[in-house]
Amino acid sequence: MKIQALAYVLAETTDIGKWRHYAEQVLGMSTAEAAGGALYLKMDERAFRIAAIPGGADRYLASGWELAPGVDFDGTVAALKAAGVEVGDSSEAERALRQVARMVKFTDPSGNAHELVQGYTGSSTPFVSPIGVAGFKTGAQGMGHTVLPAAQNFDATEKLFREVFGFGMSDRFNFKPGPDAPNIRIHFMHAASGRHHSLALAEMPAPTGCVHIMVEVESMTDVGLAHDRRVQHDVKLMATLGEHENDRMTSFYMLTPGNFALEYGWGGITVDPQSWQTTETQRVSIWGHDFSVGFQ
Repeated sequence: MKIQALAYVLAETTDIGKWRHYAEQVLGMSTAEAAGGALYLKMDERAFRIAAIPGGADRYLASGWELAPGVDFDGTVAALKAAGVEVGDSSEAERALRQVARMVKFTDPSGNAHELVQGYTGSSTPFVSPIGVAGFKTGAQGMGHTVLPAAQNFDATEKLFREVFGFGMSDRFNFKPGPDAPNIRIHFMHAASGRHHSLALAEMPAPTGCVHIMVEVESMTDVGLAHDRRVQHDVKLMATLGEHENDRMTSFYMLTPGNFALEYGWGGITVDPQSWQTTETQRVSIWGHDFSVGFQ
């Protein structure tokens, strides 16, 4: 497996202030100004795990994937190119904003933007939440997970991440939104870190570039407190509290200023990347997780 974890995600924003308020007062993350008017959202010892970048829309921009220790950067880039993927170089300013030594950019067959990075160059300082969140589960497992749209070219997109990057298949789910509706495939893949899934592909459109991202806290109490803050700050609920069948995460979903959802959870399982046997989920959740509220 060439990828360690999801290192960071980038969001485009028309209003940095909305992201600052959301990060500090709802998520419980600290923030810091970054180059070019960007905003870092800090959730562990790294300088950031989410970055909001000024732009003309409110949407998801890109997923940053960190190579596992000892993996050859140039060899991985060569494998990408050999698979027919166009790879773009990064500028010094782009690497400085991400705080990485090396970085290239590419787009998967479904049109999702990605960044491949190696060598974190930023600071390492303790995380202190401005509102008392005890901490987020990150470290070797990265910032959490991202679920990306693959309404077109689903198979080719999955093949890229499985064959070029070595992602393992954690779980497959054939979702039927209605009795007469066609199956929507959602495939959950793990990287070398052991987080149940760092990436999931969903056979559905997502106009703002992402179905959802997930951040995980260290206690169920912090999930409950975040749920209260969501109500207090009038943040739209996208799915009620529940427990997923596949990764056993207890969580709820809410809207971000980027117009994509964020899952705020606790208790996700860790898998052994070398021995895990792919599961077939029969239902989204054991209990809860009413997604219909997101359409209300």
